[in-house]
Amino acid sequence: MSEGTYQRLWEASHVTLQELLDQEQPLLEAVPNRDRQSFQYKLSVFYLYYLGLLRRFDTIYDQMVQPQKRRLLRRLLDGVAGRVLEIKDELVRVDLCETHCLDRVLQDLKLTPADLEVPIPKYFQLEQSAAMKERKLILAEILSRMEPEHPTETFTGINRTDAIILIQTSERARQGRLRATFMREIQREEERDRKIREEGHQRFTQDQSAIIIQKVWKGYQQRKRTQQDRLAEMEFIGMLPSTNQAERFRIMSRAKLREETRRLRQVEKEEQFQLAMEKTHEALREVEGPDLKEKMKDQIRQWFIECHALTGRFPDYPEESLGGSYLIFADKTPEQVKLELEIQTQESKKKEQEKNKKRETEQPTPEKNKKKEKRKKAREADTTLKMLPSKFIPIIGAGHKEYKNLWQNRPESKHPDQNFDSETLRKEKRKEVELEIRIQVDELMRQELKNLRLAVDKEEERPLKAPKKKPGTKIGKKKGKDLTQDRAVNSLYEELVFFGLLKKSVAVALKDYVGDCLYLGSALCLANKLPMPSLFDIRQNMALYGVLRLGSPDVHSMAPLIRSILLVGPSGMGKKMLVQAVCTETGANLFDLSPSNLQGKYPGKSGAQLMIHMVFKVARLLQPSVIWIGDAEKTFYKKVPKEERKMEPKRIKKDLTKALRLLNPGDRVMLIGTTDRPQLAEIKGLCRMYERILLVPRPDYASRYVLWKHMIEARGAQVTQSLDISALAKVSDGYTTGHIFQATHSVLNERRLLQLSKRPLVASEFLGHLAKLDPVYKEEEESLKEWYFKTPLGKKSLKFMKDQEAEEAKLAKEKKRK
Repeated sequence: MSEGTYQRLWEASHVTLQELLDQEQPLLEAVPNRDRQSFQYKLSVFYLYYLGLLRRFDTIYDQMVQPQKRRLLRRLLDGVAGRVLEIKDELVRVDLCETHCLDRVLQDLKLTPADLEVPIPKYFQLEQSAAMKERKLILAEILSRMEPEHPTETFTGINRTDAIILIQTSERARQGRLRATFMREIQREEERDRKIREEGHQRFTQDQSAIIIQKVWKGYQQRKRTQQDRLAEMEFIGMLPSTNQAERFRIMSRAKLREETRRLRQVEKEEQFQLAMEKTHEALREVEGPDLKEKMKDQIRQWFIECHALTGRFPDYPEESLGGSYLIFADKTPEQVKLELEIQTQESKKKEQEKNKKRETEQPTPEKNKKKEKRKKAREADTTLKMLPSKFIPIIGAGHKEYKNLWQNRPESKHPDQNFDSETLRKEKRKEVELEIRIQVDELMRQELKNLRLAVDKEEERPLKAPKKKPGTKIGKKKGKDLTQDRAVNSLYEELVFFGLLKKSVAVALKDYVGDCLYLGSALCLANKLPMPSLFDIRQNMALYGVLRLGSPDVHSMAPLIRSILLVGPSGMGKKMLVQAVCTETGANLFDLSPSNLQGKYPGKSGAQLMIHMVFKVARLLQPSVIWIGDAEKTFYKKVPKEERKMEPKRIKKDLTKALRLLNPGDRVMLIGTTDRPQLAEIKGLCRMYERILLVPRPDYASRYVLWKHMIEARGAQVTQSLDISALAKVSDGYTTGHIFQATHSVLNERRLLQLSKRPLVASEFLGHLAKLDPVYKEEEESLKEWYFKTPLGKKSLKFMKDQEAEEAKLAKEKKRK
């Protein structure tokens, strides 16, 4: 696709964006709780449209070369990503569930399940690539230094007699197999001869024999041609992969070469633009700076004289917080400026008086009254639905406005080589230079005004009012002590690697967590049945809660803050894989604070405090970072088992909670816990620690079908008609992703892969290996469900479902009476 194609895609995206911005305002109005479904439907529509925009802007930003357009696209891309996260937060609040059934909305908007996929911006990995390479080298160096300390395993050989016996045994077995094959062939020939003797020879004439041979040959040829035509048609419509691997490889290598060339061009144009920015800034400051400075001074002096002539005294200079001398340069008369300043001071005085009155009238209410007020507010929130004001809409609106003013009607022929626009650059830099000079001029003119008052009015400097302290605010609030103040980051990093607390993450893409979406979720919801989340839903939630937030500092600083996630599900469901995928997609460091990994490290209370401090300090300084806790229930055990008392699994609980609370927007550090036995933990402490709890159930039929297909193809085997994947998906109900992975690796070994051309793969080959594995029984899944409904969000969801059932029962009774 050419640059012009992406330009047209950009134009189309802004048309959609304009429509969305026009429809944003009605969502801010309060809606009664009875209209929950329609409100949720509107939110879902907005969510899907913004996801589509995110996908488009990511594609355009990745393909665009012109540096000024890329900067605007980057702002729009981050703004839309943030808006997606805000709407997701609203959907959770309205749906009372972490996963949402959007199949009906997809159908109404004529979209496909692929449009539900959360796109991960490509610049996440590109911008972190240099830091990731450097980090890998440092990790490799530290680990290589640690290797001599660990004893290497030595393999002892066998003696000569045992070796001869082993060779003889294998040779005799080989000869036995050959003899058995030979005898089998002899038996077949004897059987064939016996049948011929029993049936007798059927004699044909020469013409009859020729016709039979022709008939068989022509039938074979026609069947072969039909099969080839069918395969070609299936390849053409994309239902089968292309058999011409050489052609496919050539296309892929050509696309990769173009991508590398484009990346180099983007870097080159960006460097040129950075250099031009510096030069333009310097040139404007040197050439236009002195004239601007004198012009501003003259204007301010003229203002001083006019104000003195009108009022008989010199005016107060506008404060920097109110805009400084910008108020004077806003094409206003001295009277208007004076009035504005007076109005602002009067308003500030009125506000202070009102606050003082409130403080006087307000009496310290008892705790019961406060609780009542909180309950009233909660009831109001429950009875009405309203979208919270967005932090990203102003950014998106400003970007959209800039596009319309600068780039919408600008022909592409003006910059065929995708160079920067010098006129636009000069305008932007002129504003920056004016701002810099204005600040300098303000300092000089404040001093000049002071001197004028002394010389003309004999008036000394007016005392500035000290800012009043707000009630309840503590001055000099103590921050947490830095226990490693005298140590460098590299030293702390090396120590954490040495103790195994900072680990090398396995490179896994989030898309490798395979699973299909739930196609009948809305139907289940209408029947008042809570659908279980699919693997597709879990992947999307990890992309939204983990990847999008950690990948961009701008998004993280403004999006709804999420510090921690807990993944709850049976063993073998890929929970650890999801943690590693978040690290891979964002280029994050991986810290391991699992209880089993902490045994014997940093003993005592002070040791645990130092360890948590070091982990969070390094995680903040080298962000983005992921802190993983495997077997998260052990940190909040109700009762520690005897065999695990030496491990002291609960010793980091207090320090971890404190450190987690200190994370603010902009600190791209996330705690991710994984557990398959949450019932053993104190639910209050666990839910207080982890802000988002995601239930990872067994894969459903659709996910199992996709998993079998993906894993068989990943091993290098092609799915043929002889392999019934649908039957495999039905038979493997109750088995986890890990079980399916083990079965495919056991069956499709190197020897079996070589035999595929002669002996096609069949479903029955996998059954023996599945039978050896223990599935996840329904009782285990039901116990996890029961536990989930005890969490805060689960309780709300269960209560809402019961209320709906009660309403439906009430309506049914009323109908019967009528």
